[in-house]
Amino acid sequence: MKKQSLFVVVAALLVVVCGNRAVAQDETPAPEVQKPRGTWSTSTTPALKISETMFNNWSSSGNSQITVLGTFFGNYKYTHAKYVWDNIADLAYGYAWQDLDNSSIDSVGGLFESRRKSADKIDLTSSLTFKLFKDWGANATANLKTQFGNGYEYTGVGSEAEDTKEKVSGFMSPAYLTTAISFELKRSTWSVSASFLTGKTTFVIDDSLIVHGKNYGVVQDDDFKVEDPGTYSKINNVYFALGSYIKAMYLKKDILPNLDLYARAELFYDYRKPKNMSWDDHSKSKYTFATTADGDQVEDWSDLDRKGWLARRAFETDLDFEVKLDYRLSSHISANLAVNLKWDTDFSGIGKWGHWQIYQMAGVQVFFNWKTPKV
Repeated sequence: MKKQSLFVVVAALLVVVCGNRAVAQDETPAPEVQKPRGTWSTSTTPALKISETMFNNWSSSGNSQITVLGTFFGNYKYTHAKYVWDNIADLAYGYAWQDLDNSSIDSVGGLFESRRKSADKIDLTSSLTFKLFKDWGANATANLKTQFGNGYEYTGVGSEAEDTKEKVSGFMSPAYLTTAISFELKRSTWSVSASFLTGKTTFVIDDSLIVHGKNYGVVQDDDFKVEDPGTYSKINNVYFALGSYIKAMYLKKDILPNLDLYARAELFYDYRKPKNMSWDDHSKSKYTFATTADGDQVEDWSDLDRKGWLARRAFETDLDFEVKLDYRLSSHISANLAVNLKWDTDFSGIGKWGHWQIYQMAGVQVFFNWKTPKV
């Protein structure tokens, strides 16, 4: 009997010890599962373009000229399994100096007495896209467009142009801040996004531009309400528009050997634009006609009145289209062509182009590129 009791006690002790060991093993913390991390990929490309032309006693004539243009393009992307954060900086600034009379340094105005801007651009974009289904995603985007320096309109000819220049733009005058929540379809070389709830804020911080009629769509409370349109009881420097926004981008490396293509198109329609245009009562319109160099209107209301509903909506829609071709001659030298076309009824240009704005550039540049993938 004693042996049986001793056996039961030993068996019980073994059960307790084994049970405790099993519990201890169960309580051992499981190895921590690492959360998936995203990856950074960055590309920074500064470039400098310099050209020089000299004429001295040349029978075919011509003006000596020096052009200097600096550009910067940076793309900084964070890619995660669930989202992509993409940031782009596109900057450019340049000047061209001309010797209008090919004279000596002792002449009136000296050498290269004429200086004009050849490029001026600030374009910053930040985009956050959450992946939904296959190539579809929900996108939140912010974009800022403005310029570095003052822009002038010259009505004089030759060396007299400097005395007749009129300021028409400047830093943050105008500036356009576009914020949108949209749906995006994105493939390897192109993307299209559409938003019907987009905010576009226009800034003109220089009061003198507004007083002289260069308001770029920043509607003033006293527009068309006073005898002198340059007299305001209060100046508004900001205009907020709510509307629809469509953006398409295409970027293809090596469409031909060493040839890259970049294209971008943006459309924005302000839901308040028909009211600002006041199609039914032109006396209340905030719209300014494009004029000729003599101040005559390029358009008149009779032309606009004949437009149908769809044509009026197209007339009111802002367009910004850009295309760039870049041919790599070597690892640090490339030839390039760029064209930028804009339509904006809030800008009243001089001459037959009216609301059209066109910029074209071609040249050869020295560039550097730093790519830094980071984990």
